[in-house]
Amino acid sequence: MKRGDNVNIILYAVPFFFLLIIIELLLEKAKGTDYYRVNDSLNSLTAGVLSRMTGIIKQLFPLTIYVVAYQQLALFQMAPSWWVWLVAFVLYDFCYYWNHRLGHEMNILWAAHVVHHSSEEYNLTTALRQSSSSFFSWIFYLPMAILGFDPIVLITVGSLNLIYQFWVHTRHIPKMGWYEWVFVTPSNHRVHHAQNQIYIDRNYGGVFIIWDRLFGSFQEELDNEKPIYGIRKALKSWNPLWANVHVYAQLFKDCWYAKRWQDKLLIWFKRTGWRPTDVEQSYPLSKVDLTQFRKFDIPQSRANKFYSLLQYLLAVFVGLLLMINVADFTLAEQVFVVLFVLYSSISAGLALENNPLAIYLEWIKYCLIMITLMIYTLPAWIEWTLGISILINSTLLLFKKKDIINTTGSMIKANN
Repeated sequence: MKRGDNVNIILYAVPFFFLLIIIELLLEKAKGTDYYRVNDSLNSLTAGVLSRMTGIIKQLFPLTIYVVAYQQLALFQMAPSWWVWLVAFVLYDFCYYWNHRLGHEMNILWAAHVVHHSSEEYNLTTALRQSSSSFFSWIFYLPMAILGFDPIVLITVGSLNLIYQFWVHTRHIPKMGWYEWVFVTPSNHRVHHAQNQIYIDRNYGGVFIIWDRLFGSFQEELDNEKPIYGIRKALKSWNPLWANVHVYAQLFKDCWYAKRWQDKLLIWFKRTGWRPTDVEQSYPLSKVDLTQFRKFDIPQSRANKFYSLLQYLLAVFVGLLLMINVADFTLAEQVFVVLFVLYSSISAGLALENNPLAIYLEWIKYCLIMITLMIYTLPAWIEWTLGISILINSTLLLFKKKDIINTTGSMIKANN
């Protein structure tokens, strides 16, 4: 296996991800379930694209701390063999368990991980709702560098670990007998995404559930306790950027309001949810009553849903174009494309919220695309695709402007 192939494993898996999503949608239709909502699913998928885009930015700095640790501190030089790959796969999942567990138990780490749990639905698109602001995960895998596992081995087993986790984000598969005792399954991972008191902060394993059984964090899915998905401090937004930063924003606020300097520091590293006493008293946060739980939703017309789907497909197209041909882009072009996808994602999120600002952001986006087509000589099929996209989306935007204003006006009247 070549080095480039290792890095692209997840990219190669993307078509299979979407195939499985289509299969689950067919099951949804056949069984008459309501596990999908267009706005929630598009928000999850958009967060996934942003995560891949920020991954490209991180790759612009190839000399990572893991590579330095491997080159300078490795105790052994392990030649790749089947047993090295097997040990690396198991050891990676052990490190992942602690990375994941601390991601739920420490404020600053939860701020990065929370986006994955912010969906109030549970389906295969939820698996793609990944963080774009995870900067500390490398710390948990440094022991593997010191033991002598090549960085390419780490990247490969890490990719396989992540790919495995995709299929467990479904409600259509029941408990799986003996398999539940050793491996992460849809049943025990549904527990992990639930905010019920008995389920919260449980089942952290990526591939193996044995770590949870060994370290006391396992909880079985109960027949009499239906999981309620989402987070206690609900996101209440379809903006993927806000999904990535909203806990950071709360932490910065609490840090600013805290009077004691030690509290300003401790708040980042204390248990998730911890707030200084003076801040808690002066700026209390509302308590969640799960008996009154209502999913966040904003009424969407078919035109809104169709338009938002097209915007997502456009962002995916541009993102995949970069990821597949990243070596052919200059550094400036890579940064420009990543920023374009980020901009498109924010704009699409505002459109899903029926925010009139989305109209103006969308027109600016089309102007940027047309300027790009005039400046760069792109392959004909790309120019035709983007040109047709501009034509269709601009036409739909004229109808959407009226639709958004009408929907927003109706919501204001309803609230009054």
